[in-house]
Amino acid sequence: MIVACLAAMPLMAQTPPTHIAASLIAESDTPAAGKTVTLALAMKPAKTWHGYWANPGDAGLGPTFKWTLPAGATAGEAQFPVPHTLLIAGLMNYVYEGDYAHLFTITLPAGLAAGTKLTIALEADWLACTAEVCVPESGTFSIPLIVGNGAVTAMRKGQFDRWRAALAKPLGSAAHYQVSGGTIRFGIPLPASATVGKVTFFPLTDGAIDYAAPQIVRRNGDLLTVETKAKGSAGELKAVEGVISLGEGMGLSLSATPGAVPAGGTILGETAGAQSSDGLAVTLALSFGAALLGGLLLNIMPCVFPILSLKALSLAKAGGDERTVRREALAYTAGVVLVCVALGVALLALRAGGSAVGWAFQLQDPRVILILLLLTSAIAFNLSGLFELGTLSFGNRLAAHKGTSGAFWTGALAAFIATPCTGPFMGAALGAALVLPTAAAITIFAGLGLGLALPFLLLGFVPALRRRLPKPGAWMDSFRRILSIPMFLTALGLAWILGRQSGVNGMTLGLMAALLLGFALWWLGRRQSAGGRGWIALIPALAAIAAIIVAIPRTPAMAQETAGGMLAAEAFSAQRLAALQAEGRPVFVYFTADWCLTCKVNEKTAIEREDVAAAFKGKQVAVLVGDWTDGDAEIGRFIETHGRSGVPLYLYYRSGAAPEILPQVLTAERLMALAV
Repeated sequence: MIVACLAAMPLMAQTPPTHIAASLIAESDTPAAGKTVTLALAMKPAKTWHGYWANPGDAGLGPTFKWTLPAGATAGEAQFPVPHTLLIAGLMNYVYEGDYAHLFTITLPAGLAAGTKLTIALEADWLACTAEVCVPESGTFSIPLIVGNGAVTAMRKGQFDRWRAALAKPLGSAAHYQVSGGTIRFGIPLPASATVGKVTFFPLTDGAIDYAAPQIVRRNGDLLTVETKAKGSAGELKAVEGVISLGEGMGLSLSATPGAVPAGGTILGETAGAQSSDGLAVTLALSFGAALLGGLLLNIMPCVFPILSLKALSLAKAGGDERTVRREALAYTAGVVLVCVALGVALLALRAGGSAVGWAFQLQDPRVILILLLLTSAIAFNLSGLFELGTLSFGNRLAAHKGTSGAFWTGALAAFIATPCTGPFMGAALGAALVLPTAAAITIFAGLGLGLALPFLLLGFVPALRRRLPKPGAWMDSFRRILSIPMFLTALGLAWILGRQSGVNGMTLGLMAALLLGFALWWLGRRQSAGGRGWIALIPALAAIAAIIVAIPRTPAMAQETAGGMLAAEAFSAQRLAALQAEGRPVFVYFTADWCLTCKVNEKTAIEREDVAAAFKGKQVAVLVGDWTDGDAEIGRFIETHGRSGVPLYLYYRSGAAPEILPQVLTAERLMALAV
């Protein structure tokens, strides 16, 4: 469509502009001889219409100017105000949607007599667009000036001062860029005390960046860095010119040369550095509340049930011992909160170091999966009666101490396994944590842990709730054996994830390690039955298991071509999404991971259904699936641009509209309603 409009431009050159009104204005009607005078081409787009920056981005056309000047006069390059971004059908545009002006400096020749009449003419061409249509427009402007003393009226001075304020100011310091592995990172010197809003880099040099790719902005002391996807020719450029927008129409023009740019720093969001203390407090309060609710709801998630069942057994054994139960509850809460905070701190540190990781990063390493597989297997063997742990006994002071320790580590394990299942309320809270100051972010992570531990904390300190628990008795032995079943299923699920991340060889090694552990624990159980301890029997097995953990292969998990089952989904890429949007097709995009049970439940109960597939097929809805099992950096950055830090994430793109973020708990009815 845009190409067709551009091709028609020569035929429409005399068409009067109707969508962006333009007028040529001089700052002084009486410029002095041998001096300069500033002229402005003032542009007023109609409602819903926009014009383009010098570099229009993926589509559009920058304006062109041709001057007719008196003999000896010269015109400088056009000065553009700082633009803003406009994403249409996956194409990034650099535009102006409100009133704006291009400024020009005209230098007059010396020796002109006062009162000499000067005629300055300008032919300009520009493109006016909406989200649906583009119209080439042009205008011929003439302005009469009289040589004089260069006086400027108060009204014109105020008018031009406002236009100059919208221009990008020269940076004044050396900027650099570094290309590595398909990524380009710009380093812009900027004092740490400088306040910034939403930061965007607009390149004037073509071929440097992928315009539509997300930009990650970090503050590292007196250095501002912008990281995004590089174009293929970026590494061959001698310099990259552009404008760094600091928000609210403020910007700096720069020319970056190749050089080292550090990857660390604190990630900034749209309002980073410009947020008031009251606004920060409100954001923190809302995010903490969302994290608390999200953690609370994790207690009913399938991935958490086995660990919670184990803790329920512990509370039931504690009976009516008030002090023991309260210590158990506090220890469990401490374990949960500390692990959530530790994971949050590690996440922030990794991101500050340049890694594009998100929440649940710990389950993107097959070695961690194998350790969890062995740990859950050991717990399952214990619950089934294969061997005994002293931490499950109560009745004396030493045992009570061990019980508190066991509660702490049970809480730690629950948090470690449960948190990857990003449920309702958690997505927005964790997304906010990544752009808030460090202290505020850690508070949100602590809120998540408190929500996860809240049911057991209440049981420990509210006797009325605790009295509703079943009384201890012989039934507990049978119940304990039953609880081993979901724990064995958890171990089986972890083995499947290990296979996805490390292939068949990795899963075989993992099962071999679990078999060795099971044999060693069986031997331990036999020794315990004979009255001995036999923990020394574990040493050879643990040594062999340690060797397996070190040797486990790491084969990147690839999204299956037939991902999405009957939906016949394609593997996600930003390029494919842009192509589908350019075709005008609606697109359903979902991001998943093998270790996210919330994702898998949604896929089985809502996404991979015949009625949903039929509804999508009837409306030609394309489906893209992003597999984040192995922590793909491109997917991580894309997820981050939508204010999320983990999966699941579900997006629906209608033709020509911004994406709709769907709930994290899906129903088939909700999906079919999209295709109406």
